[in-house]
Amino acid sequence: MSEFENPDHWDTTAQYYEKTAHPFTARYAEAAVARVALTPDSRVLDVAAGTGALALTAARTGAQVLATDFSPGMVARIATANLPNVETRVMDGQELALEDGSFDAVFSIFGVIMFPDWRKGLSEMARVTRAGGYGVVATWQDSGAATFLLLGQIRRKLFPERDGITMPEAVKALSDPGDFARELVAAGYHDPQIEHVTHDYALDITALAEPDALFGMSPDWTSLSDAEKATVIAEVRKMAGDRAILPIPSTALIAVAQR
Repeated sequence: MSEFENPDHWDTTAQYYEKTAHPFTARYAEAAVARVALTPDSRVLDVAAGTGALALTAARTGAQVLATDFSPGMVARIATANLPNVETRVMDGQELALEDGSFDAVFSIFGVIMFPDWRKGLSEMARVTRAGGYGVVATWQDSGAATFLLLGQIRRKLFPERDGITMPEAVKALSDPGDFARELVAAGYHDPQIEHVTHDYALDITALAEPDALFGMSPDWTSLSDAEKATVIAEVRKMAGDRAILPIPSTALIAVAQR
């Protein structure tokens, strides 16, 4: 089992995720929500919700949102928002304990792509989407994004003899829009529309004072020795030069398909 497949890993890193990843992924969540017309009458499901970037964005439309994740630590952080139109449940997205066709829109923002059986995750999304409803899925390009992308680049430069993180299978499988579209159709959706969306992850150089908070989610970081970590930090500072912020352009594919 990889770390990405272990709920304990996400429970442990939830605090880092909420601080560093959530504000960034929220930008893609906003782009995803903008592609579907939600109203206060809409029933929305967020699969593998993390700390709720999508769920909380969708809730601002007034929609009734159910946020699910297999990590109790992640779900607990969404619950602290205490929003009347957001329900949270611990649930495996590969086997949703939900009725067929029970949601108007089903989202997974960088969630289903982490599943061991991501095809089952997609088909479960389609199963619980009502006829005429929408499925929305976001994935990264091959090398990931943000600090994962940066660490991969630095490791290849500093430690070329060492293997880096292995990205989840779905990230590679869905990186091509044509392949992505075919998988959505196979899952039970139709007419998928896929767009590339790029945002800069703004790495605040002052955050390097607490590198575990910045990089702690990545096995590319936790597998390094203290001396190697110091070398990585020095390389980031070198890349930034005199800049207070180091931008890391990160591209996602956002797919919208109809049931």
